[in-house]
Amino acid sequence: MSTAPTPLWLLAELTYKCPLQCPYCSNPVDYATHGKELDTEDWIRVLTEARKLGAAQLGLSGGEPLARTDLEDIIREGRKLGYYTNLITSGIGMDEDRLDNFKVAGLDHIQVSFQASSEELNNWIAGTDSFQHKLDMAKAVKAAGFQMVLCFVTHRENIEQIDQMLDLSVQLNADYVELATTQYYGWAFLNRDVLMPTREQVIEAERQTNVFRDERMPSHMKTFYVVPDYFEKRPKPCMSGWGSLFLVVTPDGKALPCHAARQLPGINFPNVREHSISDIWHGSEAMNKFRGFEWMTEPCRSCSEKEKDFGGCRCQAYMFTGDPANTDPVCDKSPHHDLIDQAAKVSQKPTEKTIVFRNPKNSRRESITT
Repeated sequence: MSTAPTPLWLLAELTYKCPLQCPYCSNPVDYATHGKELDTEDWIRVLTEARKLGAAQLGLSGGEPLARTDLEDIIREGRKLGYYTNLITSGIGMDEDRLDNFKVAGLDHIQVSFQASSEELNNWIAGTDSFQHKLDMAKAVKAAGFQMVLCFVTHRENIEQIDQMLDLSVQLNADYVELATTQYYGWAFLNRDVLMPTREQVIEAERQTNVFRDERMPSHMKTFYVVPDYFEKRPKPCMSGWGSLFLVVTPDGKALPCHAARQLPGINFPNVREHSISDIWHGSEAMNKFRGFEWMTEPCRSCSEKEKDFGGCRCQAYMFTGDPANTDPVCDKSPHHDLIDQAAKVSQKPTEKTIVFRNPKNSRRESITT
C-alpha cells in the first residue's frame, strides 16, 4: 500500500464521441477501437469512491460530454457528493433548456472552446459549422449565471488571431481566458509538423497577451497564456507529478494519471469496472510506477529541481526516447534535448503534409512515436 497523496482532481472523460474533428484533439489517435463506455451507474460509483478519497474538483469532458444523455444525472450526483463541477465543452449539443437543467443539477463552472476568433477559420478547424452556435451558447452561459472559461487552442493556423480572440473574450464577458498553445499529444502529435507555430509567432502572441493584460483587460477577467513545451528549457511539472493530484477515468473505464498515459508500453492500467478507486490509486502498479522520486534516472535523480518539475512528462519522454523513465527531453539537462530542438526546427520548414482531422475513419491509425 502506497502513501499516495489525495487525488484532488478527478477528470471524467465521459465519451470519445464528438461532433467536431479538431486536428489537435488530446483523445487517443485510435479512440474508435476502444471498448464500451461506462454507464451511469459506473460513473456514479467512480464519483462516490473518488470523493471518499478526498477528490474535490470534478471535470466532465470527452470527446464532447454533451453527447451523454445522462450528463445531468452525473452533474446532480457530483453536487450531492460535494464536488466543484466543471463542464468542458464545445457547446455543441447545448441549448438554453439544457443550461437550465445544468443549473438545477448544481453545475458550477463551464469551459467553452473556440477554434478561432473568425467564423470561417473556426468552422474549418472544427470540421463543422459551429461558430455561431458557440457564440450563442457562450452568451447563454453568462446569462444563466455560470462562471465561464473561454479556451482557444492555438497553433500555426490561428495564433495570429490572438488579439481578436482576446477581443472576443471581452465581448462575451468571459471570467477566464485560456490561450493554450497546442501541446503535442494524441492527434496534435500526429499533426505536429503542420500545426506547430514558429518561435516568432509564439513570442509575438505572448507579447500581445501581455499588452492586453496591461491596457484593456477587464478587472474581473484572468488570462492565461500557455507556451508549448518545444520552446522551453525546463519541462512542465506534469500533473504535479505522476499519481500525485490528478486522476483521469476514460470512457471505457481505464484509470490514468494523465490524459495521454495509456500510450505507454508495458503498463497495465487498471479498469474501474474491475477495481475500486482506492485500490487503483493506492495499490496499482500503474499509479505507483513513476510516483515520487525513486524511479528517476540521471540527470533527474541528482537534480536540485526534481521537486519542482518531477522529471517532466513521462509520455513526452517515451514519444521521443522510447523510454518513459528518461528525463523529459524538453529539459536542456537531458542528453536527448537535441531531439526537441530537431523536432521544432523540422516543424518550421515548409511541408507537403496535410492535416489529419479527428474522426472515426482516421482513428484507426495507431499511435506514432518519434
